[in-house]
Amino acid sequence: MSLALNVITGFLGSGKTTLLQRLLQGESLGDTALLINEFGDVGIDHLLVEEVAPDTVLLPSGCVCCSIRGELKDALLGLLQRRERGEIPAFKRVILETTGLADPAPILATLNNDIQLRGRFHIGLVITLVDASHAELQERLHPEWLAQVAAADRLLLSKTDLAGDCVALRAHLQALNAGTPILNTHDIHSGDQLLLGEGLRGAEPAVEVSRWQLYQPHTATHGAAQVCCLNFDQPLDWVGFGVWLSMLLRCHGERILRVKGLLNVNASSAPIVIHGVQHCLHAPVHLPAWPGTDRQSRLVFILRGLDPVLLRRSFDVFSRRFAA
Repeated sequence: MSLALNVITGFLGSGKTTLLQRLLQGESLGDTALLINEFGDVGIDHLLVEEVAPDTVLLPSGCVCCSIRGELKDALLGLLQRRERGEIPAFKRVILETTGLADPAPILATLNNDIQLRGRFHIGLVITLVDASHAELQERLHPEWLAQVAAADRLLLSKTDLAGDCVALRAHLQALNAGTPILNTHDIHSGDQLLLGEGLRGAEPAVEVSRWQLYQPHTATHGAAQVCCLNFDQPLDWVGFGVWLSMLLRCHGERILRVKGLLNVNASSAPIVIHGVQHCLHAPVHLPAWPGTDRQSRLVFILRGLDPVLLRRSFDVFSRRFAA
């Protein structure tokens, strides 16, 4: 059985470490391995009780905390090897805290494309913290901010006490990443709350699919990002659609921050859910049944630097040629 890798990301100063400090003082993450990119700066020395190995500590909750000084792949495989040898406590999931300037796409691509990691790990949730008091400035100056928001399965607002009214920010975030739950960090007190729906991209997609009821066909511009939604009434040819989407991501992956899809295909009586971040497309998930009566295929793209008109034109050509 593969282990979920949950990613906690967010721009510099958004409060990732503060959130983890609070969560790790409880017991709900005791069966978790925590990987932190900037170990020396995370400020959790007062929580450390025992050094297990170089750069590895055992926290009071029982959580194993390691730094990453090399590749993510090496860190993950090393964790498994040390668990098998009994050098560290058993764990059921991994949480990766990224640096504030990280784009989540390479992390997802590593798990999706590496033969040694596939089958051992799968993406659980991407959780992005947004500094409510600096979000507008960070979005304008730093493309990483947008990539982090677009990749999120959960958005957590921090510093809302400093920002005041966050209604406009919430609406903006919802427009950038339609249907994604937006929570306040001060309301998160346990790992169970944080990781509710863990495995969303794999074995437990029902919560995610319920959000498709919120999507409406439109093309909207939000700062540097554009959200383009496509609907299609007839069943799609699965093979033809796969060819079109693969070619699209191969040619324009860096400009497609996120793609989500609920598809009615000719080879299945139930819907198929797809997720992609830039060049990385996750394995499709076959649902047992449709979440409602609407059987339309629905695709949502979050774009940066790619004209939605060209995307629509490409899809129209595909749909005429490959409709079932």
